[in-house]
Amino acid sequence: MRQTDPRRAGLRRSAPIAAPEPSAPGGLLDVLGVAAVVLDSEGRIALWSPAAEQLFGYTSDEALGRSAAKLLVQPEHVPLVKELFQQVLAGASWAGGFPIRVKDGSIRMFEFRNMRMQDQQRNVYALGIATDQEALRTVETDVALSMRLISQSPIGLAVLDTDLRYALVNPALERINGLPASEHLGRHVAEALPFLDIAAIESASRQVLATGEPLLDQFAIGRTPGDPGQDRAWSVSYFRLEDTGGKVLGIAISVIDVTERHQATAEMIRARRRLAMIADAGVRIGTTLDLPHTARELAGIVVPDLADLAAVDVLDAILDERQTGAVPANGGGPAVFRALAVKAAYRTEASRAPDPAGNVARYAPDRLITQVVNTGRPILVPHVDDEALRRIARDDDAAALLARAGAHSYLGVPLTARGSVIGTLSLIRARTQAPFDEDDQLLASELAARAAISIDNARLYRSERRNVLALQRSLLPRRPPRQPGLEIAYRYQPAGSTHEVGGDWFDVLPLSGDKTALVVGDVMGSGITAAATMGQLRTATRTLTALDLEPEAVIGHLDDVATSLEQTFATCLYASFDPHASRCRISNAGHLPPIVVFPDGKAHLLDIPTGVPLGVGGVPFTTADIDLTPGSRVVLYTDGLVETRDEPIDERLSALLRMLSGPRRSLERTCDLLLHSLRDPDGHDDVALLIAEVKPD
Repeated sequence: MRQTDPRRAGLRRSAPIAAPEPSAPGGLLDVLGVAAVVLDSEGRIALWSPAAEQLFGYTSDEALGRSAAKLLVQPEHVPLVKELFQQVLAGASWAGGFPIRVKDGSIRMFEFRNMRMQDQQRNVYALGIATDQEALRTVETDVALSMRLISQSPIGLAVLDTDLRYALVNPALERINGLPASEHLGRHVAEALPFLDIAAIESASRQVLATGEPLLDQFAIGRTPGDPGQDRAWSVSYFRLEDTGGKVLGIAISVIDVTERHQATAEMIRARRRLAMIADAGVRIGTTLDLPHTARELAGIVVPDLADLAAVDVLDAILDERQTGAVPANGGGPAVFRALAVKAAYRTEASRAPDPAGNVARYAPDRLITQVVNTGRPILVPHVDDEALRRIARDDDAAALLARAGAHSYLGVPLTARGSVIGTLSLIRARTQAPFDEDDQLLASELAARAAISIDNARLYRSERRNVLALQRSLLPRRPPRQPGLEIAYRYQPAGSTHEVGGDWFDVLPLSGDKTALVVGDVMGSGITAAATMGQLRTATRTLTALDLEPEAVIGHLDDVATSLEQTFATCLYASFDPHASRCRISNAGHLPPIVVFPDGKAHLLDIPTGVPLGVGGVPFTTADIDLTPGSRVVLYTDGLVETRDEPIDERLSALLRMLSGPRRSLERTCDLLLHSLRDPDGHDDVALLIAEVKPD
């Protein structure tokens, strides 16, 4: 510890000395028991203090006027005492330990301070101040030990007086604060350490000074001149100081540097956050097979936990409808991107800096986003300057927006799926003070890799869906022929998902004698396989229809075809309408029952044998005959019209009947109404709808 007397330093810088004030008993002088004795020039006791009576045992009546040497000193020490006494009277001071015989006859060591005194008549006296040597040594040891502990302690220690001015600072606190003791002593905290959280320190100090209740392990963080380039963390404790009589002297503050512990805790929190983000990404990214939606999910994961601004862009080439396989490498030239998503952590004009979602932009080879896709490696710019901003932003205006928003750090990572770079994830920090680091790069790369698979799946889904729809539409009738005695309307709507598209079909086929075959079917399964199977069954149906077979015979042969296709099952409803007999003959293979709407507007489910699906094999089919008068309508449909994931099929069929009953609408309007009102909003299945109305001759 420095040798500067902290009390003197404090007095030198504090306000003028206040008026004297009494001290409560129990102070250091009371603990030591200091006695005062005055001897005249003959060595007789002239004055005897009460403390002398307590230390030596003699009352003032027993001591006054007597020779001090004879009363207090053993005979063998009397010559030495007289010699020392004469030296003191001559003006010399003497200090040291000396054995004294107290009243009970025992010999005890006392510590003396002796000095010459003189009155107005020039009479000389010797003043002796004494205390018990053992008690004094104990106090000296305690003080020395305390001072050594303070000066050598690795814990920063400070003592503030009741005015909250520094009265003592140990070397450890000098190192922590980066200031010498001379810059602390006599000053308030706000004067000495204005760079810290003064309000919190003063509030805690006044609270402890007022209540006496210590505040322990208070966490604080900041920067000091001792380490101005890095945040430090401290554990700070406050204690009130009181003397033995209970008088408040001030407060003591201990400061422990816990930066390493704080950094370890912060790193652990960051690691947990990274794991949580990765786990969250596994749940939130790829919930649909929609490209823009998947890109928005990725941006929503990284903002605001990782970045203040995020943009997801893909190479425009991967969206080419002709591109179905691996994505070709971009090479080393310019790149054309399509923006899919932009996300900001807060309202800021910087959100207008990236390309708006849906825009297509061409970037030169020197742009950072182009370099990311050309190299397939992340690019980290911890501290961006004006030149870097121009290589990040799409143009100078966008660079100015980023600069005004305080953009200071950039991270770009590739979206890589199945070994091919398909786009980039670009991240910016503005309000977040810390720059991107290698840990952030690893996390962003992990998230981008997960998202890239989902984005590429969405790309492949779009391609597959286009192929399935193209195949299915090529197999369905473009415009059914006009048939005698019938007016026909139809609709086909594919499922919203590629994996649920493919198996529904309808057909209107001419038969001999002006008769018409009405067909609706649904192949179990989905995708290209279901669409192809549907095409085979539809072709077989057309072939069988040309043979002018009875409905149950057609269904029976279709069952044989489905059985031969291996693990193919389908439902099918085949109806043959004769306009001359006003009769409809229907055979059903596991399909939902048809509905007849009579001219009076009442709709009924036809109660005909359901049969088993095509492909089961070995089960005979039957045919039901239904008479249809002019104005009657036959409604054939697939389950995508009425089935949902959360409502019973009976309730859905009842809703269909209600919509078909009542005031008559045109066939076209009826088709539109049914699709708009009944189809599952999620569009999880195909819908084929065929309505035929019997016309008068």
